[in-house]
Amino acid sequence: MDLEARVHSEHPEALRLWLRLLTCTQIVEKQLRSQLRERFDTTLPRFDLMAQLERAPEGLKMNELSRRMMVTGGNITGITDQLVTEGLVDRVDVQGDRRAYRVRLTPKGRKLFHEMARQHESWVVEAFAGLSERDVATLHKLLGKVKDHAQPPSRAEATA
Repeated sequence: MDLEARVHSEHPEALRLWLRLLTCTQIVEKQLRSQLRERFDTTLPRFDLMAQLERAPEGLKMNELSRRMMVTGGNITGITDQLVTEGLVDRVDVQGDRRAYRVRLTPKGRKLFHEMARQHESWVVEAFAGLSERDVATLHKLLGKVKDHAQPPSRAEATA
């Protein structure tokens, strides 16, 4: 039974919508996890970490990776250790800070990530293939409104 099946018609429509969004997210994420495992023998967290590093060719400190991925440093360390062992990322000392280092993709890691990213994109597109281009654009716009409304105001907006 998924989350959406737990609500009834007497529940507010907004609650029903929220649970449908969660259910859809969980279904698509489960498919992506399975496909990454089958096709590349990897996990979604490893893919996500490599995606963060792809966006920062000079590399990222561990605390930056942790913040960007919204997980603990311990999680990042474990994944990083695996990727270093496989030659997909390396660690580079940070000048002026003997305790810190940057993690960056190796050429091998960059090549593999690009292959995974192309496939990941096609899987996501396929997940939404039941919608027309117009439906996708409309849903994107509507969810943008939800996002804008739900986000707390920035500091500048709050003090204005």
